[in-house]
Amino acid sequence: MKDTLLFLVASIVDHPDDVSVIEEINEDRTILRLTCHPEDMGKVIGKSGRIIRAIRDLVKLIAAKRGVYADVELVENNPIKE
Repeated sequence: MKDTLLFLVASIVDHPDDVSVIEEINEDRTILRLTCHPEDMGKVIGKSGRIIRAIRDLVKLIAAKRGVYADVELVENNPIKE
Protein backbone atom coordinates (compact mmCIF):
# COMPACT_ATOMS: atom_id res chain seq x y z
CA MET A 1 0.00 0.00 0.00
CA LYS A 2 2.83 2.36 0.86
CA ASP A 3 4.47 1.91 -2.54
CA THR A 4 1.16 2.35 -4.36
CA LEU A 5 0.42 5.57 -2.49
CA LEU A 6 3.93 6.87 -3.16
CA PHE A 7 3.60 6.09 -6.88
CA LEU A 8 0.16 7.73 -7.17
CA VAL A 9 1.11 10.96 -5.44
CA ALA A 10 4.54 11.26 -7.09
CA SER A 11 2.80 10.99 -10.47
CA ILE A 12 0.60 14.04 -9.94
CA VAL A 13 2.95 16.52 -8.21
CA ASP A 14 5.62 18.89 -9.55
CA HIS A 15 8.21 17.88 -6.92
CA PRO A 16 8.08 14.05 -6.81
CA ASP A 17 11.38 13.82 -4.88
CA ASP A 18 9.76 15.58 -1.89
CA VAL A 19 6.95 13.03 -1.55
CA SER A 20 7.32 10.65 1.37
CA VAL A 21 5.08 8.16 3.12
CA ILE A 22 5.53 6.97 6.68
CA GLU A 23 3.70 3.77 7.52
CA GLU A 24 2.49 3.43 11.10
CA ILE A 25 1.06 0.04 12.07
CA ASN A 26 -0.98 -0.27 15.27
CA GLU A 27 -2.62 -3.59 16.19
CA ASP A 28 -5.28 -3.90 13.46
CA ARG A 29 -4.91 -0.58 11.61
CA THR A 30 -2.36 1.03 9.33
CA ILE A 31 -1.96 4.80 9.08
CA LEU A 32 -0.06 6.14 6.07
CA ARG A 33 1.26 9.65 6.74
CA LEU A 34 1.79 11.47 3.46
CA THR A 35 4.04 14.51 3.17
CA CYS A 36 4.84 16.53 0.06
CA HIS A 37 6.27 19.86 -1.04
CA PRO A 38 4.11 22.79 0.18
CA GLU A 39 3.57 23.99 -3.41
CA ASP A 40 2.08 20.59 -4.31
CA MET A 41 -0.49 20.51 -1.49
CA GLY A 42 -3.19 21.96 -3.73
CA LYS A 43 -2.63 19.28 -6.35
CA VAL A 44 -2.77 16.51 -3.78
CA ILE A 45 -5.91 17.87 -2.12
CA GLY A 46 -7.65 18.80 -5.38
CA LYS A 47 -10.73 20.89 -5.93
CA SER A 48 -13.03 20.47 -2.91
CA GLY A 49 -10.78 17.63 -1.70
CA ARG A 50 -11.65 15.30 -4.56
CA ILE A 51 -8.12 14.03 -5.25
CA ILE A 52 -7.21 13.19 -1.65
CA ARG A 53 -10.64 11.60 -1.16
CA ALA A 54 -10.09 9.40 -4.23
CA ILE A 55 -6.59 8.45 -3.03
CA ARG A 56 -7.98 7.53 0.41
CA ASP A 57 -10.75 5.45 -1.17
CA LEU A 58 -8.23 3.59 -3.33
CA VAL A 59 -5.95 2.82 -0.36
CA LYS A 60 -8.92 1.67 1.73
CA LEU A 61 -10.01 -0.60 -1.13
CA ILE A 62 -6.56 -2.19 -1.37
CA ALA A 63 -6.50 -2.64 2.42
CA ALA A 64 -9.97 -4.20 2.47
CA LYS A 65 -8.86 -6.77 -0.12
CA ARG A 66 -6.01 -7.69 2.23
CA GLY A 67 -8.35 -7.83 5.23
CA VAL A 68 -6.85 -4.86 7.11
CA TYR A 69 -7.86 -1.27 7.86
CA ALA A 70 -5.81 1.58 6.40
CA ASP A 71 -6.17 5.32 6.22
CA VAL A 72 -4.16 8.14 4.62
CA GLU A 73 -3.29 11.18 6.69
CA LEU A 74 -1.99 14.27 4.91
CA VAL A 75 0.69 16.02 6.96
CA GLU A 76 0.49 19.70 6.10
CA ASN A 77 3.24 21.61 7.91
CA ASN A 78 6.21 20.09 6.11
CA PRO A 79 9.22 22.45 6.09
CA ILE A 80 11.06 22.77 2.79
CA LYS A 81 14.45 21.03 2.83
CA GLU A 82 17.15 23.25 1.35
